[in-house]
Amino acid sequence: MPEQDRTPEASDLAVFLDAGKTPYHAVAEVTRRLTNAGFEAFREREPWQVALGARGYVVRAGGSVIAFQLGTRPPAEAGFLIIGAHTDSPNLRLKPLPDLTSVGYRQLSVEVYGGVLLSTWLDRELSLAGRVVLADGKTELIDLERAVCRIPNLAIHLNREVNTAGLQLNAQTHLLPVLGLESQAGGFSTLLSEGLGDTPSSGARVEDVLGFDLCLYDTQRAGFAGGKGEFLCASRLDNLSSCHAALSALLGSPVSSEVTRVVALYDHEEVGSQSVSGARSLLIADVLERLAAGCSPRDASALPRAISRSLLVSADMAHAVHPNYADKHDKQHRPVLGAGPVIKVNANQSYATDGPAAAAFNAACRRVDVTPQHFSSRNDMACGSTIGPISAARLGVRAIDVGTPMLGMHSCREMAAVSDVAPMIRVLTSLFSGFAGLDSAS
Repeated sequence: MPEQDRTPEASDLAVFLDAGKTPYHAVAEVTRRLTNAGFEAFREREPWQVALGARGYVVRAGGSVIAFQLGTRPPAEAGFLIIGAHTDSPNLRLKPLPDLTSVGYRQLSVEVYGGVLLSTWLDRELSLAGRVVLADGKTELIDLERAVCRIPNLAIHLNREVNTAGLQLNAQTHLLPVLGLESQAGGFSTLLSEGLGDTPSSGARVEDVLGFDLCLYDTQRAGFAGGKGEFLCASRLDNLSSCHAALSALLGSPVSSEVTRVVALYDHEEVGSQSVSGARSLLIADVLERLAAGCSPRDASALPRAISRSLLVSADMAHAVHPNYADKHDKQHRPVLGAGPVIKVNANQSYATDGPAAAAFNAACRRVDVTPQHFSSRNDMACGSTIGPISAARLGVRAIDVGTPMLGMHSCREMAAVSDVAPMIRVLTSLFSGFAGLDSAS
């Protein structure tokens, strides 16, 4: 597809994906865009002065961010419309002592983060990015931006049954990236020194680094493929695509609205959200309480009143039917690429969708002439989950789970349709613009 034929939304998503190599880099890109749009940075350790119409954001632990735009009426009177997503993706991360040597090679010791499709990380040029914490207390983002290591496959000559018996990978022994030759100088400290040279603290030395959170990533940039360029192929579509849609909807919504609009982007969803900055933390509750109380300072029930009128949209990618494995889907619930947003339902509450929440989302779809698809797992297969049920239980807020269809979920490189990017943004924008509140009693 010639560049001029790509949708602006898909092209911008590709830029966003390339920028968000780690949760910390994704949050940096989100806050950059928010700041450019006039949103004010708030800090949890400070008192907040908020008023109707205020726009701001708060970051916790580097990898989670909540942005908000207060409505023209207090949240206690008009409620919240919250779109939640997550900034993390399955990958490989450095262990605290990463230097290894074996039979003449330098290698890196890594740990599997989340439900990685392990084989997809083989035979790819990998780089290193993340954050380091210095002795003076500063935290800096680093990104080597070049291929520094690789996990080579074992030749078929030494594994004759691989194509019939399947590839069996041991995460401890088979996923150690090759960094270089042992006979050559270099190792983790050399990489760290290189990374520090491109930060504001470029005078910092390796010995000044007292802590780090560093991830491997595929150096291949987001790109377009297909007979007519109809596919977007990239790392981290799950779930930066949803983060991008939520942020785009917030920034593209009318400035004035009665309801308070919130975008909550969490770290650590892929490992259960059980962290200081994950969806199981008090982060969202703390922020919503400050906003509700700030607009209704004499109302001790401001937050529960607001929550009773509110809706959370949990936006996470959805499983499109795979043409080679169509039997993995329920016959009546087979989302396809290019056919629009997906409503995800599970009667056992692995997804938080219920009738009233689905009705609100369907109404938003109708306002922008989008027909949603539906996903429900086969009865004989386990269902995945999202931040939706976690947040619904944590806040007592009605919620719905939705997503953009994709293939290759949790692969090092995933696939979605170009034509699905804009509709999700339009529907979320419609929700932000037209949500009139729900009744928790219904």
